[in-house]
Amino acid sequence: MNRKSKLSFEHRFVGGDRAGDGLTLLLLHGTGGDESDLIPLGQTLAPGAALLSPRGRVLENGMPRFFRRLAEGIFDQHDLKVQTDALVQFTESSSQAYEIRPDRIVAVGYSNGANIASSVLLAHPKVFAAAVLFRPMVPFIPANTPNLERVNVLVAAGRSDRIVSSQETQRLVQLFENAGATVTTVWHNGGHELGQDDVDAATNWLTDWRARLLSAAG
Repeated sequence: MNRKSKLSFEHRFVGGDRAGDGLTLLLLHGTGGDESDLIPLGQTLAPGAALLSPRGRVLENGMPRFFRRLAEGIFDQHDLKVQTDALVQFTESSSQAYEIRPDRIVAVGYSNGANIASSVLLAHPKVFAAAVLFRPMVPFIPANTPNLERVNVLVAAGRSDRIVSSQETQRLVQLFENAGATVTTVWHNGGHELGQDDVDAATNWLTDWRARLLSAAG
């Protein structure tokens, strides 16, 4: 049995090319999505980057999610921890199986996917080099402040989002900033859905981040 057959999430992997600079996007879908949903988005955000896209292992009325919730905006904290740890293990195992550079993994999550990406940042701060979070919420309040000083985060929120309030967005941004992360917040004039302005902002942000990364690498 090879390494890839032992990975704990159903997933898709699309290899990168030389233009990708060794970057891998970990694509994390929203409720009801699957491992194919965000592939086109990933290809737009970072042309040439490798794409690793797992499917959430929890079902809610038949719809895949990355962790259970008790109600809208109320998360099952025990399952959140279990699934967060499992996603970290999957990411680390995938790094070996697909020869991914662990220091160049960027999480790109939407809604439920953004929430579990935020959970990984707060519980395992060394896993992601950066993160693009579309419509995230606060997953939990850590007992101890993590060290995110070398992590860059883009938070993309909706001004008319009925699921995630602006106050919730600011709470999460404050959590990340208190941990030392460099956070950029952009606001979409619509609601919870993604808009072209979200995609453009994330593409520009990632392009700038990649340029700084390569400059620092010499």
